[in-house]
Amino acid sequence: MDHDVTVFKSYPFKVGQKIRIEGSRRSGDWEVIGISDNKVSLRCPISKKEMSWARFCYFSEDKHMQWPSD
Repeated sequence: MDHDVTVFKSYPFKVGQKIRIEGSRRSGDWEVIGISDNKVSLRCPISKKEMSWARFCYFSEDKHMQWPSD
């Protein structure tokens, strides 16, 4: 029997990529500075704070917008 199914795929990050995370405790503007099989390292463009987290993002949409935000 067929069903409507939502499929999620892990996002294929690229070093140097500028991203915005919304709706999460990690919300904000980030630059990808490192990638491994299990972790992604990000840097805040304003505070320069660097964080490394288990890969957690899933693709939602591409937008042409100001980065970092005001």
